Amino acid sequence: MSAHPPSHGTRPPSPLPSGTPSAEGVDALGVLAFLDAVEAAEAVEPHSLMILRHGRLVASGWWEPYASDRLHLLYSLSKSFTSTAAGFAVAEGLIGLDDPVVSYFPEFEAEITDPRSRAVLVRHVAAMASGHEEETYDRAHALDRDDLVRGFLLLPPERDPGSVFAYNQPATYALAAIVQRVTGQSLTAYLRPRLLDPLGVGEVAWLTDRSGRELGFSGLHGTTDTIARLGQLWLDEGTWQGERLLSREWVVEATRVHVPTAPGLPADADRMDWERGYGFQFWRSRHGYRGDGAYGQFCLVLPEHDAVIATTAATRDMQALLTLVWERLLPAFAPGPLTGREEADAALAGRLTRLALPPAEGEPEPPRDAADWAGAAFAPAGGICADQPGLTGVTVADGADGWTLSLAEKQGDLRLELPSAGGWLVSEEPVPTAVGGGWTDAGTLSAHIVFLETPHRLRVTCSLATRTFTARWDTTPLHGGGLRSMRAPRDASRSRDASRSGR
Repeated sequence: MSAHPPSHGTRPPSPLPSGTPSAEGVDALGVLAFLDAVEAAEAVEPHSLMILRHGRLVASGWWEPYASDRLHLLYSLSKSFTSTAAGFAVAEGLIGLDDPVVSYFPEFEAEITDPRSRAVLVRHVAAMASGHEEETYDRAHALDRDDLVRGFLLLPPERDPGSVFAYNQPATYALAAIVQRVTGQSLTAYLRPRLLDPLGVGEVAWLTDRSGRELGFSGLHGTTDTIARLGQLWLDEGTWQGERLLSREWVVEATRVHVPTAPGLPADADRMDWERGYGFQFWRSRHGYRGDGAYGQFCLVLPEHDAVIATTAATRDMQALLTLVWERLLPAFAPGPLTGREEADAALAGRLTRLALPPAEGEPEPPRDAADWAGAAFAPAGGICADQPGLTGVTVADGADGWTLSLAEKQGDLRLELPSAGGWLVSEEPVPTAVGGGWTDAGTLSAHIVFLETPHRLRVTCSLATRTFTARWDTTPLHGGGLRSMRAPRDASRSRDASRSGR
């Protein structure tokens, strides 16, 4: 077993070493051009950016209402933290890559009879190469709602393990479950003394399922700073500020291609980023390698530039964001320090402090007939809210503190204050949100609700003429649940049953 002591809390995060862009060979004008491009891209809503070069933080910014100290749902970027946990467990002799997965779950041995299922090794689930030809989450969950590992093992692979790639949430879940079983700890508890504390990472939170396991394949909430620190550790091949934390052998093994992700393409094809192969819970990229999560949560590790780029965002076109990085940001990396760039460095520093998402349009008061709105109730247009089926009604009220919007769900109403002076109105309870918008005309109220610990924005529009509302997600939450669950888990009871498949 590990010699590491148990973790009973978190240390305050320590600042990263910093430097000016020019001193670390980064052209600030190129970073400014990237900011211009990403803000102009209709397909991308940026939330944060951190750039490390030669181990120093040279640029960081958050688009208001997002902020540096906010936990943020990382979706499948969580997988790269699971890989890191597995690397520690392998080094400590707790896991063998060539062990059958079923050997860690002897309670299932008798019923797992298919030869291919029994032949799935730890290295196969780490590499998304279990032999299944497609995602198995829904089928595995249908077979066993209480234990996804059992449901996964009960699904015989169509091909021999190790022969084919399929992005497959239960594969990562099985890897995470093995780590949690052999260590007797949650992933976060196991990583706290080995990774999080040595890196100076503060609070993190991971969604669990009904079994109490942290998901592994998704659900980790951390700051952009946490993403950047993980990337720097991997860039430095497992060392942090001169201290060896993770074995170099694991870094090399986890970031090489184990199975092709687009085997049908010609060898000389100009492959997109998801067509360049998969390691152990890391993707190979046009440049370097990366951990990534749905809607633009990226940890880009660029050994050829000695750089790490961390982003959070909301985009349905993740390739568009990566392409902007490759085409607009990478040209800013020079081979050595740049001289005479103090003015550009200062301009970039100023720009990074002023980043903000455009406020939603709307007036803080109804243009006329305010009494018609006070206490008005609205039903879903068409009888059901397709984007959020649990949302059954909206009520608008006018009180001493101004106008409020109440969204009715069976888990409880979510009552939100509307901004009284434009911009974003940030609230912490009952769930961290920023609300923008207002009345666009006498008969229409349009509110944008940004759930600040996620990439997600919900647009709610109420029509006084029809007494109906619509609610539309810009990017659809992948873990499901009510609106009150759109936050990092603060205790185990809040995070159970949150295990819907999430990339």
